[in-house]
Amino acid sequence: MRKFRTDGKRMHKAAVFFSALILGAALLTGCGKKTEPPQESETQTKQETVSATEQAKANETGAVTNTQQAALVENDGQHSYLTGEKMDPEQVKQRPLAVMLNNILEGCPQTGTSKASIIYEAPVEGRITRLMGLFENYGDMDKIGYIRSSRDYFVYCALEFDAIYAHFGQATPYVGGLLNSDRVDNISGPVAGINHPAPNTFLRTTERKMPHNVYLDIKGLQKDIDKMKYSRTYHDAHKTKFAFAADGQKPDNSKGKTAEMLYPGGKEKDQPNGYSKVQAWFEYNEEDGKYYRYQYGGPHIDESTGEQLAFDNVIFQYCYGEVRDENDYLAFGCHGDNGMKVQVFTQGKMTEGTWSRYADTDPAYYVDENGDPIVLSQGKTWICLIWDQYADDVVIE
Repeated sequence: MRKFRTDGKRMHKAAVFFSALILGAALLTGCGKKTEPPQESETQTKQETVSATEQAKANETGAVTNTQQAALVENDGQHSYLTGEKMDPEQVKQRPLAVMLNNILEGCPQTGTSKASIIYEAPVEGRITRLMGLFENYGDMDKIGYIRSSRDYFVYCALEFDAIYAHFGQATPYVGGLLNSDRVDNISGPVAGINHPAPNTFLRTTERKMPHNVYLDIKGLQKDIDKMKYSRTYHDAHKTKFAFAADGQKPDNSKGKTAEMLYPGGKEKDQPNGYSKVQAWFEYNEEDGKYYRYQYGGPHIDESTGEQLAFDNVIFQYCYGEVRDENDYLAFGCHGDNGMKVQVFTQGKMTEGTWSRYADTDPAYYVDENGDPIVLSQGKTWICLIWDQYADDVVIE
């Protein structure tokens, strides 16, 4: 059976670049230490030698080429790690909250999802999808829902962001040991298989039927974070995942393939790829430069606002997958220098490349065919984990 994680130490060109992005951040950790700036890298030297012609072109068009990395957002402690947008420095330091969200039809619409900076989507048993939202500055929210159970591949994705991870229930044989370890700052419902449940975080509404009625109460969550003594600020091991265009700039992906309609599970219904059964698709709106999310035959709505979910970037990250048992529990490879395909969509265009990840404390880095980081637009991002067995089902128009 194929292994699903690795702690290999090989460094990739993208890893060197992303390490350079944390230069000057000097964020405080829960222990009061500061991150040490990395040594000057080959990429930094490359930044200093950008030609005057490239610079003039960027100034004229407002676009950023992948090689013109001096025009990317620097991790200066004033821009969000998740969106690249300008943010109060005190808020930048705060760790995000990763929340498991129900996506079965009976559990929709979710509430609070429009506040998520990033949403992950991946297939689960029954060949539907489940979501994980990453929330910044969640202290000003009331509640998030509706909460469902954990799968290990979502936990590994949460670890990319040094996030506090919240869920209600889990596939214990495959994720129980991970959740109960000190590798995860875990907020769990009081269910079997969890050693230290959170007593204040989760409540049920009477407006829905079980098990689709659990929501996360923010005030209760704050109590449990304090009770468990989790750090609220990023740890030393945290690394920058994304390369964002600088303030007022756009990625230069003009040579990319037009990508205005994205179907991660294709257009046919009831196929076994996960996305087909929820009828998931994204539609690009040229007026605001965002991809609008649809599922189950209509707009994907946030119950708390009544608004359709929209994202500045969409990413299809292709992964090795397999069926674990007769209950159709699934596994996906979230680590490795495996050269697996990635497709990044922003500004109505697609950039293709590969992704790599070397350890739990590393993010999955996305690079183009030249090995340069793929540049995103500042703003929110939706990431679909695509089972590579069903790659041919994907439709991009």
